[in-house]
Amino acid sequence: MAGKLSILITLSLLTGCASLVSSATSRMADNISLAILNQDDPDTVRDGAPAYLLMLDGLIEGDPENTDLLLAGARLYGSYTSAFIEDESRAQRLAGKSLFYARAAVCIENRAVCDASSDKLEAFKQALAGASQKKIASLYGFGAAWASWIQINSSDWNAVADLAKVEALFERCVELDETYDGGSAHVYLGVIKSLLPAAVGGKPEASRRHFERALEISAEENLMIKVLMAKHYARNVFDQELHDELLTSVRGARADYTGYKLINSLAKLEADKLLAESEDFF
Repeated sequence: MAGKLSILITLSLLTGCASLVSSATSRMADNISLAILNQDDPDTVRDGAPAYLLMLDGLIEGDPENTDLLLAGARLYGSYTSAFIEDESRAQRLAGKSLFYARAAVCIENRAVCDASSDKLEAFKQALAGASQKKIASLYGFGAAWASWIQINSSDWNAVADLAKVEALFERCVELDETYDGGSAHVYLGVIKSLLPAAVGGKPEASRRHFERALEISAEENLMIKVLMAKHYARNVFDQELHDELLTSVRGARADYTGYKLINSLAKLEADKLLAESEDFF
């Protein structure tokens, strides 16, 4: 069997069909990501995900120019870190790996954005203006990984200073295709624009509009949007009624939507926690 496999691979390379191998590994990465997203037991994902992370590392090692693999790696490393890693130094390492993969993907697909990411904000915005809708996957993946990396390194003011660039990245994603990934660029913008109170430069009403648009685009299947809206917008403006209403609706909602089972399971756990804190917070 091993000999036959070697012959098939050799024939593929000789006939110019190496892309079939690349396509197969990309599909496998997509299928792994989907399987994880459709798992409704967070503990299973927490325990099993490291094996898939190592497998993706191996696939990327063998095909380092494959942007589908790079983005799958960035997403899985970022999601695993945000959801399950509490140790700060480990979280920083894993978030750094996520950002490394995402940056590599955007550098392959959009060199101008890649190069300008270390420039001043206006230069970065100019580079983003030239990005096409065809490259939205790498732009969005870069923004998601960068946002997570900033959050985990929030004690580093140099990292936090890049938040304006991340905001510009997601604004460009919204311009190109606001429905991409279930409207998640709107969710990131909703969080970013609610980080500060209005009195010191925050934009809470813009935040609310982004969250509401994300809910509309996702048909309210992604329960985490309501949790983040409660945590970031409702608490920001001290609206306990809205806060409790959003979280109570999450607790009573169905969670088994395709592609959202894992995140909805996590959303219900977070909703319980935030509701328990509600009286003390407000």
